[in-house]
Amino acid sequence: MSNRVVCREASHAGSWYTASGPQLNAQLEGWLSQVQSTKRPARAIIAPHAGYTYCGSCAAHAYKQVDPSITRRIFILGPSHHVPLSRCALSSVDIYRTPLYDLRIDQKIYGELWKTGMFERMSLQTDEDEHSIEMHLPYTAKAMESHKDEFTIIPVLVGALSESKEQEFGKLFSKYLADPSNLFVVSSDFCHWGQRFRYSYYDESQGEIYRSIEHLDKMGMSIIEQLDPVSFSNYLKKYHNTICGRHPIGVLLNAITELQKNGMNMSFSFLNYAQSSQCRNWQDSSIAHSSIFMDSSLFY
Repeated sequence: MSNRVVCREASHAGSWYTASGPQLNAQLEGWLSQVQSTKRPARAIIAPHAGYTYCGSCAAHAYKQVDPSITRRIFILGPSHHVPLSRCALSSVDIYRTPLYDLRIDQKIYGELWKTGMFERMSLQTDEDEHSIEMHLPYTAKAMESHKDEFTIIPVLVGALSESKEQEFGKLFSKYLADPSNLFVVSSDFCHWGQRFRYSYYDESQGEIYRSIEHLDKMGMSIIEQLDPVSFSNYLKKYHNTICGRHPIGVLLNAITELQKNGMNMSFSFLNYAQSSQCRNWQDSSIAHSSIFMDSSLFY
């Protein structure tokens, strides 16, 4: 039996973000230094996964709320962009590489999840092709650098789940969310607008197209802050907003709902919103980014 350690390379380094460790470290420090901490450690964050040129400064608002002194396991839930997946999938590797330092997958938690029979395994090819989890790894490494040998990650690729499956996975993850030493990172951009995304919803009453997009996204964020998975699902059915992490968000909202049944109280807070460009005509396109965090101080 082989004990060979299998690694996932930082496949998007050099294109979506710099492959230079010192340069990447300086960029992340720069973005984080411009952001205020709420002084209330996050139990969960929703943050974008576009190239750092577009969303690096926005993501900093979420990662600034991470407390490395209490965080020991980081669950990273990212949507599948390239392979059809009706469930969730676990990685087949041991280590995720970043230009800063390597991140270790928690094989004990992976074993517990695998035993449920609810998960598939993703191939190394699928793992390295996907960007939704990888784009959170450098920020995770940076946020946790003061305790870099004391934490593990649990990457989960989330498929196009039905509402009932979102409930099932939410119930499963709720026991992990209840543990204050666990942090949940949900990977999602918000509205993808324009012909290349086949989405062109426009509410003229909001003025310019980019203002309509912002209004639509903030309507969705407001529903997320209400912690109501059914209302979020209804919002998506009504407006078809192209929120690529809608299923990971749905899983998290269902996990929170499960904990609320047991008397736990919590709160999501909106931190930052940005668009890759301002759409003013039908030929334009943009992707929106948002940072949201769940406050741990309201758990009791």
